[in-house]
Amino acid sequence: MNDPLRSARVATFVYFILCGTTMGTWVVHIPGIEERVGISHATLGGLLVLLGVGAFTGMQAAGRLTDRLGARIVVPATGVLCSAALALPGLARDPWTLAGALLVFGFCNGCLDVSMNAHAVHVEKAYGRPVMSAFHATFSVGGVLASLLGAATASVGLNPAAGMAAVGALGIVVALVPAGALLPAAPAADPDPVEEAERAPAAGRRRTSGRIRLLATLALMVMLCEGAANDWSTLHLKDVLGASASTAAFAYGTFAATMTIGRLLADRLVARFGSMAILRHGGTTAAVGITFVALCPWMWAAFAGWALFGLGLSGCVPQLFSAAGHADPCAAGANVSRVAGLGYVGMLAGPAVIGWLTHLVALNHAFVLLTLLSAITAAAAGILRTGSDHTREAAASSR
Repeated sequence: MNDPLRSARVATFVYFILCGTTMGTWVVHIPGIEERVGISHATLGGLLVLLGVGAFTGMQAAGRLTDRLGARIVVPATGVLCSAALALPGLARDPWTLAGALLVFGFCNGCLDVSMNAHAVHVEKAYGRPVMSAFHATFSVGGVLASLLGAATASVGLNPAAGMAAVGALGIVVALVPAGALLPAAPAADPDPVEEAERAPAAGRRRTSGRIRLLATLALMVMLCEGAANDWSTLHLKDVLGASASTAAFAYGTFAATMTIGRLLADRLVARFGSMAILRHGGTTAAVGITFVALCPWMWAAFAGWALFGLGLSGCVPQLFSAAGHADPCAAGANVSRVAGLGYVGMLAGPAVIGWLTHLVALNHAFVLLTLLSAITAAAAGILRTGSDHTREAAASSR
């Protein structure tokens, strides 16, 4: 392993932490901004849709731009823009200015998200072994860092506007420092993606396109499950099992902790067993865990279920993003943007879908939908099958 490659990997970790920190900083300041602007929870929920629309649009724009200009240019630029845009929601004075601020911040965050994931794919390819899951684990570290920074700025008396601006200013510096360590654009010897597409057989293009659509659909399902857990895990313990507010908070903490731990371990497991096995067994574990949550009336079973759900989901999204990026190295950014974009739609839709189902069934019974989606993900894991997977299976069968 050469030093430039190690430096590129460290730089990628920095940008994942930066992305998680900027988004987490917005989240921890939501109550203060909601109070300052003077809006209800319902109005805030509607405005959050604009954050999602902006992010989805940014993802689509950044994918092709990263393929064309290279991550060394696009990732730092979007990191600077995302950090600068973080200050905007804190400056909003009314619902209209907050709407515009969230649209811009979402767009910039989506651009950074896709461009850094596209670069992570190139780093993984250069390493010749799985490293994607560890990058996604550091995104969660950024969320923890955001909560610490939010507490620090609040403790010294900074209002949301000043606190978010301070974190944004720090983020601009962080975005610029590791820029030179990123991998350069694709070598000139690589085929031009447009010319290659024109020369490629139509059947091959259709197979690649179909594979990306299936990966995007799986990302939608997995991230819908993750979004549902983010918003409903705590309410499940409080409203269904009668836990106190302090005890109920540990439901999400348990889910988030096992998801982070799972992502830290997933790369080693992928190297040994293959990405298909991680998606299959991860989906199965998630299905078992959320079924515990849905059907068991005991507190210990709920905690165990949320822990299994987080552990099972932890390695799924990184494998889907990695597979999308490797499907066509010349179009890694565009393909990652398609999978990430639809996945992000699922993340936003998850809480709403479960909320709608609660009009028909009890909250815990609504989680059966997540069981179904997790099981489908496990059943469709064959989309990640590679030649190395065949080798592993043959070796296993010969023992």
